[in-house]
Amino acid sequence: MTFHSRETDADSSQFLCDTYIENSKAIFDEGTDEQKESAKQTLYTAIEGGLTMIHPFMPFLTEELWQRLPRREGDKTPSITVASFPQYDQQFEDEAAEHEYELLVDTAKGLRSLTAEYAIKDGAKTYVQSLSSTAHTTLSASTSLPSIKSLAGKTVADISILSPSDPAPTGCAVYTIGSSATAYLDVKGRIDPDKEITKAQDRLVKANETIARQKKVMDAEWEEKVSDVVKDTERSKLKDAETEARNWQASIEQFERLKLE
Repeated sequence: MTFHSRETDADSSQFLCDTYIENSKAIFDEGTDEQKESAKQTLYTAIEGGLTMIHPFMPFLTEELWQRLPRREGDKTPSITVASFPQYDQQFEDEAAEHEYELLVDTAKGLRSLTAEYAIKDGAKTYVQSLSSTAHTTLSASTSLPSIKSLAGKTVADISILSPSDPAPTGCAVYTIGSSATAYLDVKGRIDPDKEITKAQDRLVKANETIARQKKVMDAEWEEKVSDVVKDTERSKLKDAETEARNWQASIEQFERLKLE
């Protein structure tokens, strides 16, 4: 059996429990037979591999849990002590799939953050606008919306996926999902616009400070000294900050319009 992860054990466990298992519920409820089988096999591999890697440090507990796992067909291994240890396999590297899933997870986090920040307990109407054709393809895929809904939580009642060319929804709070997408929460009749304008202005100032700081660092001398990897990272930070600043400015304009309605 092969197993691959670039995360730490703690991060992997949290991701498995908080994200993948939760996401799998939607797959088992709404996915095709092929998707359900894929989710089941992925979960099994992750759990079995995780137990095997932890076994040297927690031998008795992992043996007990491992014995409770049903064996795959043809697997007669009697004990975790003689089970094959997971090995890295490069063929399972898929950066495109990794970025796509990160976008779905970050989108769900954005929607949860919005509903938490504005204390929306139920019936939240939300929108997600992609900022590129690649992001839109990922977000509008048939399997994406069920995943986002399952990870966003029961507070979110409705999610609309918008293309880059669609007009931004009105009467909404805004959340920046990196430079790939923007999340919106309909807050008409649910907030005090004056308070939210003040809050958005403070965050706009911070975003602009980040932009100024990044541009100051990224001068001609910096361009010559740092590696391409560092350049890409810092340019991405600048792009994210610029997107965030635009969104806070849009939030202020949205809240100003709410005062006039």
